[in-house]
Amino acid sequence: MALKKRKVLMLGAGPLQTPAILELKKMGAYVVCLDYNPAAEGFAYADEAKVISTTDVEAVCEEFKRQRADVIMTSASDAPVRVVSEVSERFGLPCALSYEDACAVTVKSKMRERLRENGVPIPEYRVIQKEGDLFEAYYHDFFNRCILKPSDNAGSRGVKLLEGKYGIQRLRREYEACKKYAGNGILLAEEVMEGPEVSVEALTVNGRTQVIAVTDKVVCEMPYFVEIGHREPTCLPPDVLGHVVSAAKKAISAMHIQNGPSHTEIIVTKGGPKIVEIAARLGGDFITSRLVPLSTGISMVRESVRLSLGEEVVLKKKWDRGAAIRFLFSKADGTFRQAAGIQEAAREHGIQECCLYVSCGKKVNALRSSSDRVGHIIGIGENGKDAWGNVQRAYDKIRLVLEHH
Repeated sequence: MALKKRKVLMLGAGPLQTPAILELKKMGAYVVCLDYNPAAEGFAYADEAKVISTTDVEAVCEEFKRQRADVIMTSASDAPVRVVSEVSERFGLPCALSYEDACAVTVKSKMRERLRENGVPIPEYRVIQKEGDLFEAYYHDFFNRCILKPSDNAGSRGVKLLEGKYGIQRLRREYEACKKYAGNGILLAEEVMEGPEVSVEALTVNGRTQVIAVTDKVVCEMPYFVEIGHREPTCLPPDVLGHVVSAAKKAISAMHIQNGPSHTEIIVTKGGPKIVEIAARLGGDFITSRLVPLSTGISMVRESVRLSLGEEVVLKKKWDRGAAIRFLFSKADGTFRQAAGIQEAAREHGIQECCLYVSCGKKVNALRSSSDRVGHIIGIGENGKDAWGNVQRAYDKIRLVLEHH
C-alpha cells in the first residue's frame, strides 16, 4: 500500500543510502537527499538533491525547516545517526534514539562505558586522551600487545594492531597516525580478541527485537582489521549461536534501541562472545541491502524505512539459503589498469554480481581501511559455506593489473 505523500529528509545519498532512497520512492514519499558529495549516486533518484554535509547539524536543521519535512532519517551510516537524533529532538519529532543514546552508540568510548555499566561482555579497554595514556596502557596494561582505534570513526579507518617491544618514538608515531582519524581526538586501546567474528542483523519494534540473520565475517591479515568478506547464515554451531544472539540482545537493550535496526559485531572468544561494536543502523558492506534478502527473502531496508515512517513492519522469512560477498583489493599502492578475468568470474556458478569501484587510471592503495577496497563479488548457495565457496572460486579468477610507481 502506498504511503500518503510525506516529505522525507534523507541524510546521505551514497551507495549505503541508495537502497533506502529507492524504497522510499516505491512507497510514494517525496525524498530530499543531503550529501557532501555532489556526485552521490542516490541524488539521481531523489526528488531534490542538496549538497550539504550530513554531519553539519545547523545546516541540516535549516534545510529541515526550509523543506517543512515530515521525517528525517539515515541508513547504514554511523555519523548521521547523531544528527538525526539531535534534529528530531529540536523539532519535537518522534525519535527512535535520544541524542544521548545516539552518542553512546556512535562514539566507541561512550559505547564501551555504556556496555560495561550494563554488564554486557566486552574486551578490556582503556580510553586514550593523550600520549601518556597510550604509553601506560601499552606497556603496563596490555603488555606490548593491543588494538588502537579512533573512538568516532568507521570502516576500520585508523584501526591497527600494535605488537612488540615498541619504543616511545614508535608509539608516539602510532598515536599520531591514529589520532588523524579521530574527530573528537579520543582513541581506544583494547585487548586483542581472538576467535570467529560475526555480526547480528536485527530489527527492534516497540522494544521487541527480532534477529533476522547472523553473518560470518572474514577480516584481512593483521596489523589491519578490514573486512574482506561476509557470508550468511553463520556456520557457528547452535549452542554458540544462542550465546551470540543473547549477547547481541543484551547490547541492544543497553543502548536503549526501542524502534530501529541494529548491527552488532561480536567475536566469539574462548571466554564467550564479546561485543566489538554495536550500531543503531543497518549493516553496511551490502549485508542488509543484498545478503539478507538473498539468504532470507526479508528486505531489512524496506522494513526499516516502514518503521521510520510509522508503518506496519512485516518480518517473515521466505526462504533459507546462503549468500556471500568477497571484496576485491590491492596488496600494493599503484594505478589501476584492469581486473583481468572479471567477466569469466561473473559466469561462475551462483554468482549474482561482479562489481568494480574503480576505472582505468585510478590510483589505488594497499588495503588499510574499507575505502581501499576496489570491488566486490556477490553469490548465493545452498548455505553460507556453499555461497562462500562460489564467490571464492570467482575471486580466484580475477587478477588486478596495476602500474606501480
